Amino acid sequence: MDIIIGYEERSLGVRFLNPLLFRSHMKVPKQVNRHCPRCNKHTIHKVTLAKSRGRNQSRPMSIGSTMRVRMRGQRRGFGNQGKYSKPPKPKMTGKKLSKKTDFRYQCGECKKMSVQREGIRSKKIELI
Repeated sequence: MDIIIGYEERSLGVRFLNPLLFRSHMKVPKQVNRHCPRCNKHTIHKVTLAKSRGRNQSRPMSIGSTMRVRMRGQRRGFGNQGKYSKPPKPKMTGKKLSKKTDFRYQCGECKKMSVQREGIRSKKIELI
């Protein structure tokens, strides 16, 4: 059985956590030099943090998707469970301690916005 500890010695057969997966405080520069897919060259990009938006705020006109969500039972209650289904397990209460980063990069030349592919868990993000 492996013990997951971040600073234990390797000779004891301990599995290490990847330090890039979770950070308590993250400092990110406001401008980054990265590849722009529209210009097809490296340009200076302005880094911004995307705001987290709810379901109705991000897609206000999508009535069909709201109906599909309601049919899945996400909107209110759980509905009939059927003959062989079991009642739902209790949900995890409370919030997670950290959120995944969601950076938006805006090209300095063509002003095209691109999104970060995979977020990194971090408690606090600071643009410097």
